[in-house]
Amino acid sequence: MSSDFLSKPCEAERFSLIYAHAQKNIGPAGVTVVLIRDELLHTMPDNLPGWLDYRSHIKAHSNYNTPPVFAIYVVLLITRWLLQEIGGLANMARINEQKAALLYAALDESDGFYRGRAALGDRSRMNVAFNLQNEHQERAFIKASQLAGFSGLSGHRAVGGVRASIYNGLELSAVTQLTQFMRDFAQKAKG
Repeated sequence: MSSDFLSKPCEAERFSLIYAHAQKNIGPAGVTVVLIRDELLHTMPDNLPGWLDYRSHIKAHSNYNTPPVFAIYVVLLITRWLLQEIGGLANMARINEQKAALLYAALDESDGFYRGRAALGDRSRMNVAFNLQNEHQERAFIKASQLAGFSGLSGHRAVGGVRASIYNGLELSAVTQLTQFMRDFAQKAKG
């Protein structure tokens, strides 16, 4: 699991082990969460290296290495926020669906000005990647978005384009502002 971890409910009982790089939704980059069934612990081979043998982590009360205290504290704050302010993962999923729906509607209703990169059935609720007509327009879009107060919209360095990351912490109102900016930018560019 990766960027969508804690963005929606997860049927954890379906898995024997969940290894989640938490990335942005549960803490700072580098935080990793491991959930493991007791049954799996009893069937692990004895010749595993210590860092892969989760029995050694359990014996050390999750302190196999020096714990990253600040990162753990951030995880605590985020889980409290998810439970107490958001109302749980089902509510977080609804909010994330609304954010993604707004952005994808802006793409789909642009008459091809914005072109989503993912197939309809593969669209992410965390990262909405898209292109404009050409690289010149994409550079103009990024520059105009920065002047309008948006940041972090440049696409992944390997593929370019534009990428709007809409992780849990980004409020619905920010996505509404971005989609309005996108509509205004497209209208001006079309003349």
